[in-house]
Amino acid sequence: MRWQRMISTACVLPLLGLTLSACTHERDGPVEGHFQDFKVTEPAKNNTVTVCHAYSCKMQTRFRFTDADIADIKSLMKKTKKADTPLEERRAVAYAIGWMETRVGKEIGTDKDEPGMDFAASGKPDQQDCVDESTNTTSYLLVLQNNGLLKYHTVGTPFAKDQLWRGVSGWTHWTAVLKENTGQRWAVDSWIYANGENPAIVEVEKWYIEDLGNLPVATR
Repeated sequence: MRWQRMISTACVLPLLGLTLSACTHERDGPVEGHFQDFKVTEPAKNNTVTVCHAYSCKMQTRFRFTDADIADIKSLMKKTKKADTPLEERRAVAYAIGWMETRVGKEIGTDKDEPGMDFAASGKPDQQDCVDESTNTTSYLLVLQNNGLLKYHTVGTPFAKDQLWRGVSGWTHWTAVLKENTGQRWAVDSWIYANGENPAIVEVEKWYIEDLGNLPVATR
């Protein structure tokens, strides 16, 4: 079963010089540092993103969201919102990220990406680990921000958590981040689900890794 597969194969990746211990691996500085660490081009002003796949950004493919795409995203977010609140903006963001994953996946072949991670899938062009997912989600969030679609949030710097004493189920896992104007940060995690599913958006304090059998549900 996919769920069992995901639980038994948490995301394993290098920490780029960060200390390997049971902790939260925060980054200082702007979000651009994440792209520099993984040698990925930041989203361009013309809505071109560099999509990571094949695990830990081994493969990178450029994709441009057209003006028509941006119009569709705006329409989707407007339709999704039930009120002009931070909560409803996060709901709209979740639907937008799912839409963007679907749009990109059909073009570059990552629409077959399965939830979680399988060690044997490393290097496969159609599969993505948490480095790929957190990087891509951050790019998509920046596209939303650059097009004026975030009122109550800004794009935060991705970070990682681990509990290495728990073995495979506690390996390091990355997430994209939304920062609410109040200062509260929200993990935006697409790794949990198959390509095109809405990500989970939860407070960073509650996100991962205590019990992989009770991961947060997709934001609906």
